[in-house]
Amino acid sequence: MASAKRVGYAVVGLGSISQVAVLPAFAHSKKAKLVAVVSGDKDKAKKFAQDFGASQAYSYDEFTRCLENPHIDAVYIATPPGEHEKYAVAAAKAGKHVLCEKPLAASVQQARNMVTTCRRNKVLFMTAYRKYFEPSSLALKKMITSGELGRIDIIHTLFSELRVFGDNSPAWLFSKKLCGGGPLTDLGVYCINTTRWLVDEDPIAATGISWVRDKRRYKQVEEGVAFRLDFKSGIILQGTAAYSAAFSSFVHIHGEKGWAELGPAFAFEEERRISGKVGGKWFAKTYKPMDEFVLEIDAFASCIQENREPEPTGEQGLRDIIIIDAIYRAIKQRRSVEIKY
Repeated sequence: MASAKRVGYAVVGLGSISQVAVLPAFAHSKKAKLVAVVSGDKDKAKKFAQDFGASQAYSYDEFTRCLENPHIDAVYIATPPGEHEKYAVAAAKAGKHVLCEKPLAASVQQARNMVTTCRRNKVLFMTAYRKYFEPSSLALKKMITSGELGRIDIIHTLFSELRVFGDNSPAWLFSKKLCGGGPLTDLGVYCINTTRWLVDEDPIAATGISWVRDKRRYKQVEEGVAFRLDFKSGIILQGTAAYSAAFSSFVHIHGEKGWAELGPAFAFEEERRISGKVGGKWFAKTYKPMDEFVLEIDAFASCIQENREPEPTGEQGLRDIIIIDAIYRAIKQRRSVEIKY
């Protein structure tokens, strides 16, 4: 593919994240073009195709026909996680590259099949972790890799949203089959992946506890989780993911020479700040909101144009599902669980 040609995308799944962030991002893209949208509701697909400039609209039942469209080079999958596998596998077998929302799947088996199928069919596979491209996260990573904070000792991280009984939250968020779990899979995956990326290391053991206060809504999944991940280097990560507290997120890094906090760490529509104290001196820097989704869409498009592996890969998304599975097993067994990749 010539580098000058825009990469054609089909967006599969037209829920909130697609409406608010993914579809609007194509208007700002220099390397990607929205060719098609795919929804369970064909009329909805037609409307969004018209609203966001896609030339084609398909229903889920027409996905095979969508994949036959020669103008589509890649699919962006934004369905509930339990449905990611079938669309990723079908796309890979059709020779289309795959960019998939987090969490990668609802189970380790699903995620592993996605990675294997994409590899077997020689298509590129990227997990949609936008923090890899966002300036404040990159600045925090630079502080760590440059040694400015010294040896990293402790990481505290949290992501919470308030989802109370009777609100307009989508039902799939509370379905174990469709989401794989509760806030740990939906929110905690950010805490896990971002910290792994920041320190460039994978944890080797997990422990955790979970809770449910509102038994009317939380019948299949947890309402909140607190977990600990141990790393071979000695880093200890303390994380929390909850649907029982106000919208908030942070990553707090403690090193030998100082500490730094990024907050809000995972929201894409809010101003964020890195602050802390290094060598006895306070610092703070503010970052304005920006379109993080166009950054990842264009990054994947560049990889397709240049035929090179994306970062983060589907394998990184799989590793996060393996870690989440270990946390759930640790909660169930009430003991520390070794993480085997």
